[in-house]
Amino acid sequence: MTQRAAATMTPEEIAAHTQSMVGHVYTVDDYYEVGREDIRRHARAVQDHHPVHWNEAAAAELGHDTLIAAPTFISVLGIVAQRRLFEDVVTGYDVWQVMQADQRLVFHRPVKVGDRLICDVSLESFRQSMGTDMMVTKNIVWNQHDEPVMTTFTSLVARPSVEADPAMLDKLEHVMMSTDHTPDRGRTVFGPFDRYADADPVVEPKPYGAIDFDSLTVGQELPAVTKTLTLGNLVNYAGVAGDPNPIHFSPEVAQAIDLEHPVAHGMQTMGLGAGVISAFVGDPAAIYEYNVRFTSPVFVPPVGYAEVDFTGKVRSLDPQTRRGVIALVAKQGDRKIFGRAQALVQFA
Repeated sequence: MTQRAAATMTPEEIAAHTQSMVGHVYTVDDYYEVGREDIRRHARAVQDHHPVHWNEAAAAELGHDTLIAAPTFISVLGIVAQRRLFEDVVTGYDVWQVMQADQRLVFHRPVKVGDRLICDVSLESFRQSMGTDMMVTKNIVWNQHDEPVMTTFTSLVARPSVEADPAMLDKLEHVMMSTDHTPDRGRTVFGPFDRYADADPVVEPKPYGAIDFDSLTVGQELPAVTKTLTLGNLVNYAGVAGDPNPIHFSPEVAQAIDLEHPVAHGMQTMGLGAGVISAFVGDPAAIYEYNVRFTSPVFVPPVGYAEVDFTGKVRSLDPQTRRGVIALVAKQGDRKIFGRAQALVQFA
């Protein structure tokens, strides 16, 4: 179905079509090759200073043969997969009317320099609630050795784009990135694959360079950290992640849809939090799951800055597996940004 055809559909028809696509699976037809500077650019964009993202010698001390990516690096690849989803599969929604509600990242192995990442995408579920369409997408990411790297689940809230305000469309036309030609990149991945019918890959956590389990106690608090975001941070992250949604960098578009200011990307704030957890854990590769429910966006003024305060604690520990759960709290002033945020960690 083309976007033009989708634009002539009613909200009911768009919902019916989306419901019919539940269970549909496809593979992005070009791999993403992870470069050394890609990892550094992303780490900079989420203000993650852990040395495994920056320094090969430091990464080697923790047992890694090269730089490894920050936990939310998948956002760079996820944007490519999501764009294909909304252009060719789940049609009838404008990118600026799609909001992330919940994100679950399950790690099978760290993303590292030289990985050629291949992404299987599926629409897992669809429902309607209070006038909005809610859907869950799943990405299973593989490397060039057919090894599972990550499984992600993303909950999205969207509104059909059937009655767009002409004034809004004009604003978008003059704000969103413009290009006169999109070159053919060629096809390097040729799906579909038999693995679509397989169960999701099994998680086999490893401690890598994590701190010793015996040094931890339930209730132990993480050092409090405050991260600062300016409009420049939002613009930089949009460029690094390839996210074209103008609510993250245009005050005019944000105000036109009744947002106080541009809002930070959900994966950007999730990335800030991941850096706080990684610093405590000792090695981000030891995090084998990280999930966040987004309850309120971070509003960033056009001039000035926003502050996000992170606190956390060790919520539970299992002496048999030497694993633990870290709960994270993020606030802008008195307003909670995350409704739930936690990391599952394999300690040494």
